[in-house]
Amino acid sequence: MTRTELISLIRRKRSLLCVGLDTEEHLVPEHFRAESHPVRAFNEAIVEVTHDLAVAYKLNLAFYEALGDQGWLDLEATIAYIRSKGDCFIIADAKRGDIGNTARKYAEAFFDKLGVDAVTLSPYMGRDSIEPFLKQPGKWAIVLGITSNPGAEDFQFLPTGNGKRLFETVIERTAQWGGQDELMFVTGATRPEILAQARALAPDHFLLVPGVGAQGGDLNAVLDAGMTTDGGLLINSSRGVLFAGSGEQAIPMARRAAQQLQQAMASKMLERGVI
Repeated sequence: MTRTELISLIRRKRSLLCVGLDTEEHLVPEHFRAESHPVRAFNEAIVEVTHDLAVAYKLNLAFYEALGDQGWLDLEATIAYIRSKGDCFIIADAKRGDIGNTARKYAEAFFDKLGVDAVTLSPYMGRDSIEPFLKQPGKWAIVLGITSNPGAEDFQFLPTGNGKRLFETVIERTAQWGGQDELMFVTGATRPEILAQARALAPDHFLLVPGVGAQGGDLNAVLDAGMTTDGGLLINSSRGVLFAGSGEQAIPMARRAAQQLQQAMASKMLERGVI
């Protein structure tokens, strides 16, 4: 999906919502666990009730790889089901970060085999760990910029020789490797003042923002800190949508949670002239 197509999708759906499909079989409602493929069935039900509200879906690879062969089949089936519902931006949240032919094979696996639009990457092996994912029309590298976990303090905030913190150097340097039509940055939601700093470092790049909802990120603060006239954000909610309800109410409550997020986004987008 190109940048122009993504912006058009955001405006048409009046949404910046990315639903994270971090599906754990033991957490899905019991009636799904009776299915032959519980994770796949649950994912399809979630997509069915949210695809008109979400512009993107993010599949965390760990939740599928942990299931072995069956998990990979669930991953492929979920991606195919999302595609069947029309335009949606699909992210493989893999956080890969390697070089040479290994990086090239990762790019082939995600872009050519799985057919996703984007993959998350760690930049800490440098430029040659990112370049194999660039210059592929309609495909995106989403680079870890600044995360919101407590361990982010261990490295990402360390001062560097140029007087900037490490995450600032990472974003500035990486933004030179790929244009705004092929490169995004992961920026955590729980510290909006840091998100605003990331936005200043990459004013025209899209930001993938996890952490709204169950992790405590405030949606309005995120929108104020990072939204641009093109939208500029993909705001992810995983548990806040997937597990908004339980039992027979799980899927209706998932839709309600997604709808509440979308409506709040649309209101702010209208106020800021995005739509």
